[in-house]
Amino acid sequence: MPELRKDPFVSNRWIIFSPERKQRPIEYTFRDHEEGKEPIDVFSWGKEKLTPHEVFALRPKGGSADSPGWSVRVVPNKYPALRIEGDLQAEGIGLFDRMTGIGAHEVIIENPNPTVELEDQTVEGIAGVLQAYRQRMLDLQQDIRFRYILIFKNKGQLAGATLKHPHSQLIALPVVPREVKEMIIQARKHYDIKERGLFADVLHEELRSGERVIMENSFFAAFCPWASRFPFEIWIMPKFSSLDFSTLDDNQIMLLSDILQNLLRRLKKGLQDPDYNMVLQTAPLRSSRQDYMSAVEVDFRWHIAILPRISYLAGFELGSEFFINPVYPEEAADFLRQIRKI
Repeated sequence: MPELRKDPFVSNRWIIFSPERKQRPIEYTFRDHEEGKEPIDVFSWGKEKLTPHEVFALRPKGGSADSPGWSVRVVPNKYPALRIEGDLQAEGIGLFDRMTGIGAHEVIIENPNPTVELEDQTVEGIAGVLQAYRQRMLDLQQDIRFRYILIFKNKGQLAGATLKHPHSQLIALPVVPREVKEMIIQARKHYDIKERGLFADVLHEELRSGERVIMENSFFAAFCPWASRFPFEIWIMPKFSSLDFSTLDDNQIMLLSDILQNLLRRLKKGLQDPDYNMVLQTAPLRSSRQDYMSAVEVDFRWHIAILPRISYLAGFELGSEFFINPVYPEEAADFLRQIRKI
């Protein structure tokens, strides 16, 4: 059973210990146990029986579960960081705190073709992936053991990907991540002083100045944040009040998909197809909002962060939690604006 242990030295930081993760493949493909066999891509059509039973799939022409014909498929991670079975139990051990590693860890297989990355898909294809995100969030929100749902994508070895087939991952957590709590605390402080929302103020300033904005449409804006952690870091944020990604309708998802495709293709063309992380940060689940309800309900906005991995985290960053970024966001945004969509 995985276990969470609270760091006594750093506020709100929990470490997940998950022994099963040692067994996961560290190559880009699964391989047969028999010597000399070709690599097996278990995320492609016809290999559905080699994965755990699917929990969701889009099948444009219908069909039964765990069979070919899907366009997006979601399965439990075979080597989960957290396990969905069991009761959530927390206890103190002397000075220290720990809890059972209860959660959910799922893989969103973005399409059946191992060579078609997210940015290579059509807008409709990307919308299918985002719809899968939404549906899994809506389902897992019903579990009262969970406090937060994080969705992320690792593309390439520098971003931590261990399998080549394009996929995203979802992890439902029994605690709210430290970074999200810090955002909420800062938003509450901002509101207490100025009686205005922090997320709304930041977006208003970005759109007013335009220096760091890459593109926008009627519902969403994409910009390089003022204090970008990584070179060419991009945030996509709704221009309307929206704290929970799972509340988006199909029309909004299509417009978001168009922006996401455009941005990823600009990165691919301008930065020679970099490895990247993509993180969807949404509000804590309703069952865990009581401690900061006003800040979340009034101001928090979900957002997608795209983090190209063209620089390394080294000792200074890990020891200080400072980030050294060699590219100003104004320069990054100007560069990306000038790249035409492929």
